[in-house]
Amino acid sequence: MFNKDLLKDKVAVITGGSGVLGSAISKALALHGAKVAIIGTNEATVVKVAEEINISGGQAIGFSANVLDKDSLIEARSEVRKKLGKCSILINAAGGNHPNGTTSKEYFEAGDKVRKDIKTFFDLDYEGISFVFNLNFLGTVLPSQVFGEDMTDTEGDRVIINVSSVSSFNPLTKVSAYSAAKASINNFTQWLAVHFSQERIRVNAIAPGFFLTKQNKTLLTEDNGELTERGRTIISQTPMHRFGNPEDLNGAVLWLCSEASTFVTGIVLPVDGGFTAFSGV
Repeated sequence: MFNKDLLKDKVAVITGGSGVLGSAISKALALHGAKVAIIGTNEATVVKVAEEINISGGQAIGFSANVLDKDSLIEARSEVRKKLGKCSILINAAGGNHPNGTTSKEYFEAGDKVRKDIKTFFDLDYEGISFVFNLNFLGTVLPSQVFGEDMTDTEGDRVIINVSSVSSFNPLTKVSAYSAAKASINNFTQWLAVHFSQERIRVNAIAPGFFLTKQNKTLLTEDNGELTERGRTIISQTPMHRFGNPEDLNGAVLWLCSEASTFVTGIVLPVDGGFTAFSGV
């Protein structure tokens, strides 16, 4: 079921809006009446998602911009204002990991230091760690500055939703930089919620569990479709015993975007099939 009036006249900006999760969110917002601006670094992909939305009866425009380049975000904001209006919903969905911020093994053993085929904690390089932190944390802060400024000039319910991760609560093995970066988003979400509270701009986050995306598909599944060892471990720790579908995020996002959650700000909402609730026994 959907309600085309739920987000009527709202202008929604989605960074990372052409990714697996971001595109599903973009389409859901458009389906429920929002005018959607999809932002990503690849112009062809953001335009493609926008075209899919327009063909299905929604209203969307794709813009090429880098969440780590404030000038390009300001330029995108100018175009969004001209073509759709001022932003009233911002979804910070841009993010990701990097191999140089990831260890090869879950546990360190002394002999690993002399092995060339193993990347230990001591081998994680500055560039890889910086990339992960910048993309996830600064890639959330900068769009919030640029499009949040629009929200201070408008009235009605205005919403920022950041995309965190279940790894922000309990860090996952191997992905130290990613887990720490996502934890920083939780803290920033709470800070910004308080900072904007007097302007009635609500700031929340969703923490997705495990969804099959382009980035993690090879980590979780084999070429033949069978689960990897890590994939099997994740499913065994997920009470609903499956990976998430991109559309599983839509209900949480729509609730946080709508006036149904008008007194909700500063929360981080897991959407994880029970992963964070499970003790392992």
